[in-house]
Amino acid sequence: MSPAVTGILSYEDFVKVHGVLLAASGLPQPLHRKLYQKLTSETFDGGSYFQVEPVESGRQRRLVSTADYIGQNSDVFLIDHAWTFRLSDAYKQLQEVPGLVERMASLMCVDVDLNSEVDEAGGEDDDAKLSAAEVVEREFCKVREEGARSVRWLELEDLEIDDDMLLSLDLPTKFPHLLALSLRGNKLENPEILLEVVAQFKSLRALWVNYNPALENGVKDLEARILGSCRELEIYNSQFTPKYGKWALGFCGGLYEKDNPGDSDESDHQLQSVTSLDLSNRGIQNLITEAFSPVEIPMLSYLNLRGNTLDENSVSILLYYLRGFTNLTALEVDIPGHLGESAVEIIEALPALSELNGLSTSKILESEKSIADSVLKPRLPEFNAEESLTDRVINAMWLYLMTYRLADEEKIDETSVWYVMDELGSALRHSDEANFRVSPFLYMPDGNLESAVSYSVLWPTKTVQQGDECTRDYLFGIGEERQRSARLTAWFHTPQNYFLREYEKFNLELNSRRFSPVPTKALATNSLLHGDRSVLKVYTDLPQVEEFLTRPEFAITSEPKDADIIWTSLQVDEEMKEAVGLNDQQYINQFPFEACLVMKHHLAKTVQKAHGAPQWLQPTYNLETHLAQLIGDCYTRERDGVDNLWILKPWNMARTIDTTVTQNLSQIIRLMETGPKICQKYIEHPALFRGKKFDLRYIILVRSINPLEIFISEVFWVRLANNTYSLEQHSLFEYETHFTVMNYRGRLNHMNTPDFVKEFEKEHNVKWLDIHLRVKQMIRSVFEGAAAVHPEMHSPTSRAMYGVDVMLDSHYLPKLLEVTYCPDCTRACTYDTQAIFGDGSTVKGSDFYNLVFGCLFLNETTHVSPL
Repeated sequence: MSPAVTGILSYEDFVKVHGVLLAASGLPQPLHRKLYQKLTSETFDGGSYFQVEPVESGRQRRLVSTADYIGQNSDVFLIDHAWTFRLSDAYKQLQEVPGLVERMASLMCVDVDLNSEVDEAGGEDDDAKLSAAEVVEREFCKVREEGARSVRWLELEDLEIDDDMLLSLDLPTKFPHLLALSLRGNKLENPEILLEVVAQFKSLRALWVNYNPALENGVKDLEARILGSCRELEIYNSQFTPKYGKWALGFCGGLYEKDNPGDSDESDHQLQSVTSLDLSNRGIQNLITEAFSPVEIPMLSYLNLRGNTLDENSVSILLYYLRGFTNLTALEVDIPGHLGESAVEIIEALPALSELNGLSTSKILESEKSIADSVLKPRLPEFNAEESLTDRVINAMWLYLMTYRLADEEKIDETSVWYVMDELGSALRHSDEANFRVSPFLYMPDGNLESAVSYSVLWPTKTVQQGDECTRDYLFGIGEERQRSARLTAWFHTPQNYFLREYEKFNLELNSRRFSPVPTKALATNSLLHGDRSVLKVYTDLPQVEEFLTRPEFAITSEPKDADIIWTSLQVDEEMKEAVGLNDQQYINQFPFEACLVMKHHLAKTVQKAHGAPQWLQPTYNLETHLAQLIGDCYTRERDGVDNLWILKPWNMARTIDTTVTQNLSQIIRLMETGPKICQKYIEHPALFRGKKFDLRYIILVRSINPLEIFISEVFWVRLANNTYSLEQHSLFEYETHFTVMNYRGRLNHMNTPDFVKEFEKEHNVKWLDIHLRVKQMIRSVFEGAAAVHPEMHSPTSRAMYGVDVMLDSHYLPKLLEVTYCPDCTRACTYDTQAIFGDGSTVKGSDFYNLVFGCLFLNETTHVSPL
């Protein structure tokens, strides 16, 4: 809730202080004064204009206008924030803040009792329900009074009919002219008895016998035998049979039902009047038939073909055939699917269409959408009776959250703020044609960020009448160039076929790549000390280098332009070179285009371009470019019942800042709002040490890219998580359970590398040498790939040190985590250690930079090994 306001600005000062925020919000300028008035008086008057109503059987809410008229841009409303938090604090707050989890559960519609018994019969008294015999007797009375053809549609559903009862009812004798019979949901077990009965109906056009044990027990040929016996059957268990014709089409077109079952007369021309035809999910393989034709259905204007294979018709033939329906203006199909891969392609092939999947074809063409669907089923919260209320809220909140990031003149905050609008604001549902807009707004009554109170502001962008639903665009300002259709998956069940195909294409492409390493060449670098030179001048902005580079061959200088070697944590570009007077003969501790390694999205792209999908790189997606492929991967894993836990990492932030572990697809997509990220398959089963996660930091020294000259330092170290490893929901919010970088947060538990290796070998009964060889081979492959994909990295005046972070899975196979430029080597300088391999001699921490510089600039190999 909002804290008490301590000061009131004049309107002029309000505009001056909040000018940037007002512009960013998009609030029309004529509404600025009205917003000021409502903020200063704390006026929350939305309740006088709107009401919240339950929808989707109470699992969602919507906001409806109760005012007679609200004009476009005529008013602005304050929306309070019911919950504001940092993501890492969410679980703890829900557990500890009194009443918070209950309010959020109610707001998000997840506080229902799944164990409660709900009368799905609409309150009907079970005692008043007729038995099967009573229903049959009632219908047979009609036959006796009106003749045998008076009952042609018989529904005997969920009436506890077993095999003996079915025979005793004697349906073929009593109703010989049935066109439609439903026996679904009974207790029929013997397929022979079922077949014996239904085969006697010679005019039967539709039969429903699903949800009976006779079908559930896997009788393979029952359907074929029924179709062979009932030769006129057009619909079987809601699916069209290969014999479907005018009756089945009339049934789907709303012509035929129980009170008007139609007739078997093939001269029936009622289809001539059909304008709308829903053929979705009918199992249709062949659409081009005598019955479904422009001649028989000339007035057809709306057609739904979703969920059919149509595999007997080619795309080109189908499109040509549909063009014959000259009145067809609205079409619904799977995209990609039986009519093609792209919405734009379908529209171009069927120019008479004005609507495709509920969207205007002109708008689809304008936005160049690949997939198009306005009839999206909302992604309602999923939970089970065993889940705690807190877990339900955590899973559901991504359907409701909004976000902003605080900033001032000094710096931008490293982590985003998430918030839930109050009940009124949270009832605003999505629409591509929204009539309201909502935006976060920080009100600073004292004129500074310390006094800020967060609200959301709501205003009408279209005229709204009483009873209209009030909606907002969840992805306002985000078009297809930023993957709008894919991002809607956070809130809706979007067409899976599209994403599955995008993933399959991406995966096939990766797995088709094969890397051929360049043959090893002779070393091309030499010591920088030659001739009369005895000292190399070094400029550095790193205190550790100044302190620990003590060899007589190197001298620290404070003037960059006088240095032979520039060792800096800053990026050295042409602008910096000109500013400080650097020249092209100076050696610099970075390679051109090394971003292909040290930025996470570029690293993944480099490895994938060179190696495809190597075992040592977890499946990785750049969310800015490959969201559709990621969604397809998630759907595939969900379908196959395999691990679906992911880790999201910002492109270029260190120390696990803004890094998240989740299996919630909505969360993955929503986290794109806090900055560009990669999404990588989480290593759900890592090798553990004393039950805790760990990773390994290796130091790699690069003298040359062409030919490739790289060395691995004998000094590496282990980074340990503080908590016992767990995959329970609450643990995903615990930094010290899932992350290992404790230099900057948490408590650092240092362990000397030789002690770790010795204990690890004993705990897991493995040889570290085998692991080490695999790690070295992997690291070599990483840099080989970079050299092959980006030969422009090579520079004769570059020498660099990189940190390579590695994790082991439960099979002790190395997995690449990231490559770091100018890595923090505090541990290497602080602790003496023993070399794990070689002669096992002591490596003094104080000598670390002496050894690094000796390798890179003097061509020495003390305590380093070539890769």
